[in-house]
Amino acid sequence: MIITQTPLRISFLGGGTDLQEFYSVEDGFVISTTIDKYIYIIINERFDDLIYINYTNKERVSSPIEIKHDLVREALLKTGVSKGIEITMLADIPSEGSGLGSSSSLLIGLLNALYIFKGEQVTAERLASEACEIEIGKCGKPIGKQDQYIAAYGGLCSITFKSDESVDVKKIHISDRDRILFGNELMLFYTGITRKSADILTEQKNNTHNKFKELKNIKILAQKAESLLSNNKFEQIGVLLNDNWISKKKLASKIANPVIDNMYKRAMDAGALGGKISGAGGGGFMLLYTKSENQNKVREALAQYKEMPFFLESDGSKVIFNYKKYSWK
Repeated sequence: MIITQTPLRISFLGGGTDLQEFYSVEDGFVISTTIDKYIYIIINERFDDLIYINYTNKERVSSPIEIKHDLVREALLKTGVSKGIEITMLADIPSEGSGLGSSSSLLIGLLNALYIFKGEQVTAERLASEACEIEIGKCGKPIGKQDQYIAAYGGLCSITFKSDESVDVKKIHISDRDRILFGNELMLFYTGITRKSADILTEQKNNTHNKFKELKNIKILAQKAESLLSNNKFEQIGVLLNDNWISKKKLASKIANPVIDNMYKRAMDAGALGGKISGAGGGGFMLLYTKSENQNKVREALAQYKEMPFFLESDGSKVIFNYKKYSWK
């Protein structure tokens, strides 16, 4: 039996510049971090040759090509695992539509587990690049590349996306103490809205040429944030998040809506310095940067919304259990 633990993520700044429509013209740049909420993949070898898959649905098939879950199907085809396996997927939070990069974290964790099942240990770069190949290339999802890379590498990172499809991941080094201090000034509230990110991202991709000015501004804000984080100037990140949110809302029509706008205004009036909707927008979780002395005021202002406490995670996808007594095969 093998179990992998792969973190979800929050993206601070630069989202949208990780789409090929942008980085094929100019390098994309994002600041993102993993958090201590996880996707777990459990793989167990079976005596028979069937493939069992357990998620919100259950599948039992004789060949990977028969699998309905597109990410599982393509991961098995990619890794060459073709029979005699049971796969179970679990999540700390309901992941669909959360905006926390759950589909990419699931795929990274699944690839990691399948390679370990085969007796191979692969790099974070390989996990991320193959996940991008599957999600964007094989499955045709209108997404960028940041989620796969942050889930594989983990930690607080700046990520640069280049026109030749190469990706440069750089850890932003802050002390454990400062990581805790920074994390304590971040708040996540669930909007109560689930949405299909594909609709928003498809519109955003199609708008890239016309919204290039806004995307360049988003990239500049992310570059400023890297310097601020490296120098422990965390409070100014809140101001940048607000500037980023103003630009991000211009990228597609459904990134914000009256519920989200009202929620954000109430948080800002209560003392938040800035924030954004995590992921594509339109719903899921709202991230807020709020000094500790104002956090209870923000909680009161958003009392109808569920807060999700979290810590920043320094690791990416990893194997937390690996036991193989013998093989049936």
